[in-house]
Amino acid sequence: MQNPILFLKNASIFQRDNLVLSDVDLDIQNGEFIYIIGKTGSGKSSLMKTLYGDLELKKGEGGIVDFDLKKLKEKEIPFLRRKLGIVFQDFKLLNDRNVEDNLLFVLKATGWKDKEAMKAKINEVLEKVGMHTKGFKMPFELSGGEQQRIAIARALLNDPELILADEPTGNLDPRTSVEVMNVLEEIHKSGKTIVMATHDYALILKYPHRTLKCEGEELFEVVQQKV
Repeated sequence: MQNPILFLKNASIFQRDNLVLSDVDLDIQNGEFIYIIGKTGSGKSSLMKTLYGDLELKKGEGGIVDFDLKKLKEKEIPFLRRKLGIVFQDFKLLNDRNVEDNLLFVLKATGWKDKEAMKAKINEVLEKVGMHTKGFKMPFELSGGEQQRIAIARALLNDPELILADEPTGNLDPRTSVEVMNVLEEIHKSGKTIVMATHDYALILKYPHRTLKCEGEELFEVVQQKV
């Protein structure tokens, strides 16, 4: 069996000094789509932040896209994040520049130099999320769903091995959530691994995947019907 793209073993997840999850064992293989569910404050976001290096893994073992989370150094975090696509609830787009320039900013920041290659990459990711005609628009001219599509496009720029989506539909209405979810499903079908934190149970029922729940300082797998 191949090595997991992400694993945690006897891991404790802290938010500052507060223990939010203990004895976490997690094994995610390449190509999986995983939901992480749980109430606000149950540890979902702290777990996600630990996975992309925003919070330190203080106890236990963990690895993600060939990085050792326990030994992760500050200077390695940008390199880890280049191998991850991170999608946030609040889009995190730069409002002082248009869509294309938002994406260009990320490419330049991650070491791209070739102008033609950058233009081609931006067109490719906008096409993937159905936003190829919106490159000239400013973020505030777009709906919430469109902004989240751009955020997903941004997450795809460096061809990540793993996408971490932290409540990607949290700020969206039900119809728009379904549209964004369809985009994520298509990306998953293209072979990407996705880990998505959510409290949107309607989406989980509509698009069933392996589901893990944070509750009472534990992370455990749940059977779909009991969600």
